[in-house]
Amino acid sequence: MNRTAIAIAAHPDDIEFHMAGTLLQLRRAGWEIHCFNLSSGSLGSTVMTKAKTRKVRRGEAKEAARLMGAGWHPPISHDLEIAYTVANVRRVAAVIREVNPGVVLTHPPVDYMEDHTETCRLAVTAAFAKGFPNYRTTPPRVPAEGEVTLYHCMPHMLSDTYGRRVYPEAWVDVTGVMEEKTAALAAHQSQKQWLDETQGMDSYLKIMQGFCETMGKESGKFRWAEGWRRHLHAGYCREGADPLRDALGKAHRYNEAWGRE
Repeated sequence: MNRTAIAIAAHPDDIEFHMAGTLLQLRRAGWEIHCFNLSSGSLGSTVMTKAKTRKVRRGEAKEAARLMGAGWHPPISHDLEIAYTVANVRRVAAVIREVNPGVVLTHPPVDYMEDHTETCRLAVTAAFAKGFPNYRTTPPRVPAEGEVTLYHCMPHMLSDTYGRRVYPEAWVDVTGVMEEKTAALAAHQSQKQWLDETQGMDSYLKIMQGFCETMGKESGKFRWAEGWRRHLHAGYCREGADPLRDALGKAHRYNEAWGRE
């Protein structure tokens, strides 16, 4: 298996909110890591033009990836324009073939907004097609061999679109990388004002830390954690494949009550 992981998320800062701690732990374990936001973040400001917002958020996303020691891949769409289309599947598949990851981290299939769920669908299909010799990507990339295991992060507010609580299959301990995770999220400086005004999130850094604290408490073992659910293995990897568990060891813990929801 290729010891490379890519996080595929909708907007600049989504990775840092929900996935960066796990990426950082994988990097510490000797993995190569990558960040890929599908949207430019074009609507993420009430004070800047769309063009200015895209430029600022691109710079912030690149800086966050640099702080994490991750490769960065440019967006393919804009806010509220991420859609499950043939063209977009081909674009995402091209990046997956370039990186050829053993692990893909992405949004859950059900989340509070469609940019997240459409990103999930694109990542899932693109990963499935990465080795098909007759599948054409944009730009053209040769098929990539090897297994890939997909993991879905927790949804925003830890609930589905009906407000029902969602529980993880497993937790990854992010306590030892919390300072780096916070610094990476703080690189998205433009989002403090935006989130305060539009979503009432006050300090976005504290909100992120609160999510991780909740996950840590529920793990019964870690101070701060990120929660994950594995995608079905069929078509992607061997049954039972769990590279996060294998790579992170004691920093990975199963949810003994998995399936209770």
